Amino acid sequence: MSTADSFAITATPHDPDHPWGEIAGVPVGTGFASRREAFDRGVHRETQAGIAGTRKRGAESIVVSGGYADRDEGDVLYYTGHGGLEGRRHVRNQTFEDRGNAALVTSKINGTPVRVIRGKRAEHGPASGYRYDGLFLVKDSWYERESHGYKVCRFLMVRAGVVDAMVPGGEFELPTEPAHAKAPSGTLTPTRRPTSGEAIVRSIEVARFVKEAHDYTCQMCGIRLSIAGRGYAQGAHIQAVGGAHKGPDIPENMLCLCPNCHALFDLGAILVSDDLSVTCNGKASGVLRVVGDHHIDAKYLALHRKAHE
Repeated sequence: MSTADSFAITATPHDPDHPWGEIAGVPVGTGFASRREAFDRGVHRETQAGIAGTRKRGAESIVVSGGYADRDEGDVLYYTGHGGLEGRRHVRNQTFEDRGNAALVTSKINGTPVRVIRGKRAEHGPASGYRYDGLFLVKDSWYERESHGYKVCRFLMVRAGVVDAMVPGGEFELPTEPAHAKAPSGTLTPTRRPTSGEAIVRSIEVARFVKEAHDYTCQMCGIRLSIAGRGYAQGAHIQAVGGAHKGPDIPENMLCLCPNCHALFDLGAILVSDDLSVTCNGKASGVLRVVGDHHIDAKYLALHRKAHE
């Protein structure tokens, strides 16, 4: 993996309107003797909580300090959300409704960068104190049940500018405009760079079969998009094939969806029960339409619900 570039996204330490991105005068690798020092520099504006941010604004920063069972691979981080502890013992489920976890979900949806600070007890942490380790993007989130029996919120975070074989979508870039700009100027000639790594190979034939079986009509909302007389739909994996999910690329694990329903389904807003009843944002929303040629395996629906319920 390559090292991320330095991105000129600045934020003033105590400006709630644009708190994301790099902090002026605090380059990647800056060390702090304590959480208080990181707070005073505006890098992590919480003295105790591991996630700084709100559901509305998104997450500004997180601290990886060994308090939870994170899986840290350096440029790729499987971060465990907050909540459910009394002392260091799990006593209840975590939930994506908790402030910090909800903030990270908002960052995933909006694509805003999150500062990562590692403590000395983290797997890739400094020898002492804390260290600012750069900007990461939240690429996925799901529920996992740990060996202690309680559910935790898990977040897949990837260093901005890194190509990672486990994450579909290739290279992740950040804009150079401040986060509060009303209309960023953009780039007339976007740069291109060679990349290396592996990509997940999905079968065109599997997606084509599912879409043709449904005549390119969304199984959720019943809308059939048409472009110059041709139907358009998307093949949506029920158990995701990327990230930590590693689902199969087979018709039984795929739905025919319009882009809107596809996004809602991938983000967990739409859930499908084993009886094919559909809920959207917790409200009943009809029944998944099926056709005889396309069989859906209920075990993948259950895995999707497990990741988001």
